Amino acid sequence: MFDPREKIALFIDGANLYATSRALGFDIDYKKLLTSFQKRGYLLRAYYYTAMIEDQEYSSIRPLIDWLDYNGYTVVTKPAKEFTDAMGRRKIKGNMDIELAIDAMELAETVDHFVLFSGDGDFRSLVEALQRKGRKVSVVSTLASPTPMIADDLRRQADHFIDLRSLQAEVGRNPAEREARLARRIEADDTLPVTDGDD
Repeated sequence: MFDPREKIALFIDGANLYATSRALGFDIDYKKLLTSFQKRGYLLRAYYYTAMIEDQEYSSIRPLIDWLDYNGYTVVTKPAKEFTDAMGRRKIKGNMDIELAIDAMELAETVDHFVLFSGDGDFRSLVEALQRKGRKVSVVSTLASPTPMIADDLRRQADHFIDLRSLQAEVGRNPAEREARLARRIEADDTLPVTDGDD
């Protein structure tokens, strides 16, 4: 599937990969993910796309974005749009499909093998366009979750389908790491001085 002489680029639909790994019950270790694909060929670029809510003081995704940015990923973000639907529910929309597709097409003359981490059927046309330029496209998602996370037409269009479940041992975060990190955080919180606010 991978030729070690190939120039590879990863295109990660952040929200889609997060939902897929969650559906499979594990977290992605992005350092391991990078290492895993560096072994498969010449990894030219690794893009991570996500929308962010700009007006929040703290975003739970901010530490991940910062880490990725400093550790070999090209992070592409844009502000998410907040709206209220017809039922009065607060919704957030942050689609990065266009940005991902433009970046992929701009690299079509340089990259031999595109690896798309998404199950979104909207990417079928992008995969087809890259293939018309003689490029190979692998799609990473899953059929192993209770509800398949990949659109059937995207899976059929791809040159190769890689089930994320098959990569779990290679790119999954060790659950013990998370527990140790949480324990350290709790321990640190316990050692902070407590003030009564009267100072």
